[in-house]
Amino acid sequence: MERLLSRIFEKLQNTKAGTLFALAFFIVAVLICIFGFWKTLFIVIFTLAGFVVGSFLFGDESRFKKLLDRILPPGRVR
Repeated sequence: MERLLSRIFEKLQNTKAGTLFALAFFIVAVLICIFGFWKTLFIVIFTLAGFVVGSFLFGDESRFKKLLDRILPPGRVR
């Protein structure tokens, strides 16, 4: 999965910003046509929230371990 994402990011780095935004807004427009405004907004908000939480917690393993230690104190469960 990581190799796939790195390939995609390498190709996106060589692409102009206008093309990227055109593609992004096309995808949003298709989502609005299919699901409607509020459902699309719901999808976008939860996607962004998942990205932020994932990059915050899993970007640094020590943060994730600290969170687990706060939720499940060491010695009791683990």
